[in-house]
Amino acid sequence: MVKVCVTGIGLISALGGSLEDSWRNLIAGKSRIRLHQPFPELTPLPLGLIGQQPSELTMLTQMVVAYALQDAGLVAHAADCAVVIGSSRSYQASWEMLARQMYGNAANFPLLSLGNWLDTLPQMNAIAAARQIGASGIVLAPMAACATGIWSIAQAALLIQTGQCQQAIAGAVEAPITPLTLAGFQQMGALAKTGAYPFDLHREGLVLGEGAAVFVLESAELAKQRQAKVYGEILGFGLTNDAYHPNSPEPEGKSAIAAIKQCLERSCLTPADIDYIHAHGTATQLNDRIESMVIQRLFPQGVAVSSTKGSTGHTLGASGALGVAFSLMALQHQILPPCIGLQQPEFDLNIVTAARLSKIRQVLCLSFGFGGQNAAIALAR
Repeated sequence: MVKVCVTGIGLISALGGSLEDSWRNLIAGKSRIRLHQPFPELTPLPLGLIGQQPSELTMLTQMVVAYALQDAGLVAHAADCAVVIGSSRSYQASWEMLARQMYGNAANFPLLSLGNWLDTLPQMNAIAAARQIGASGIVLAPMAACATGIWSIAQAALLIQTGQCQQAIAGAVEAPITPLTLAGFQQMGALAKTGAYPFDLHREGLVLGEGAAVFVLESAELAKQRQAKVYGEILGFGLTNDAYHPNSPEPEGKSAIAAIKQCLERSCLTPADIDYIHAHGTATQLNDRIESMVIQRLFPQGVAVSSTKGSTGHTLGASGALGVAFSLMALQHQILPPCIGLQQPEFDLNIVTAARLSKIRQVLCLSFGFGGQNAAIALAR
């Protein structure tokens, strides 16, 4: 099987406008979740904003793709590069703005452009990224709720492993701070009132955040030819679905367990081989409880666990991609990132509460999305 390496990372999050800034603030134990009121019709909420106002999807994508290429030492145009960039919300902010123009002020309706509307279809962000880098090969735009980021990376790795390309840009971008998204999560009772506290006894719910993480993936052979720096290797992945409920995880975690077992088997690993788990850790009641149960059933008690959503907020479809970026940095620096926001653990897990040096060889990154979308990916130094 062709080995797949990560040779470039682009990351933008509430923690910082670059990979280095975000990592430095994360291991320093900082959180950039703040109380914001981006829309006057809604009450102030804790949010993980990159700036003072909600970000725009297209600009976020252009920036993070450029950062990834630069980090990998690639030229701006990469014709043979596959593009696999997903998003769970995609251009929802544009669609909400369009609806307000159409129904809020009828006089604006004749000014709307059909061409502009077509540019906001869900797959167009990945296509725009391909245009940005001059890629004329495979373009994919996965959407799998909060599992989108890992699914995107897995699909790109599979393209390389099967010889369909030697290089791919892969990841996820999310700009989900919109009135409808906030109102929807509020209506569900899923939003926190003060902050994100993963795995904490007094956790309140999730905090929405925005962010993007995009990677340059290459066959080990091409990376060696280019003498590229390598962050780590993608060993394998697992993808399953609960087929259970639109937004509640299956109570026994059977499908989540199957995804992890599938990932370990494909990676030729056992649970004892995993040194660190970057958990999904949304700080919601159900997710944290079931994810903890799954980890306790599968892994030795000593495996280090943390969630970074207490620092960045929950970036929905991009959260798994951010998790992979932080996991690769953990491998590179041999530092376990902390679970910011945790004060009083509810579960019997070895949760990392402060960054610390540790021998890390193989890590596992998990994502569990609405609709029962489960994703796991294994990475190695």
